Amino acid sequence: MKKKITKYRKRIDALLAQPSEATDWELVLQEHLTQIRFSQHERLIHLIVTVTFALLTVIALSAYCITQYLPLLLLVVFLMILLLPYIGHYYTLENEVQKMYGQYDSILKKML
Repeated sequence: MKKKITKYRKRIDALLAQPSEATDWELVLQEHLTQIRFSQHERLIHLIVTVTFALLTVIALSAYCITQYLPLLLLVVFLMILLLPYIGHYYTLENEVQKMYGQYDSILKKML
């Protein structure tokens, strides 16, 4: 998903930088809104997964601190190993969608 959203955003950046005379901005705007919706949905799903893993990590760490049961510490380490890439991926999705909002504003300006 990261490659797809980045590739799409760069394509729109290139179109905005050097538009052709034949560019149908209405069509570009509708496609862009569709891509924003897809990206927002993906972002929401990854937010839910990231928050779930963060909560599980905090619960497991709290349980370890209370019980000093070593397998819980291993679970915390495992959850942290999974949580860090989720945070990185969500960060990318969030930033790309924010950039797409800026592109939307630029497309609207081109239409006026």
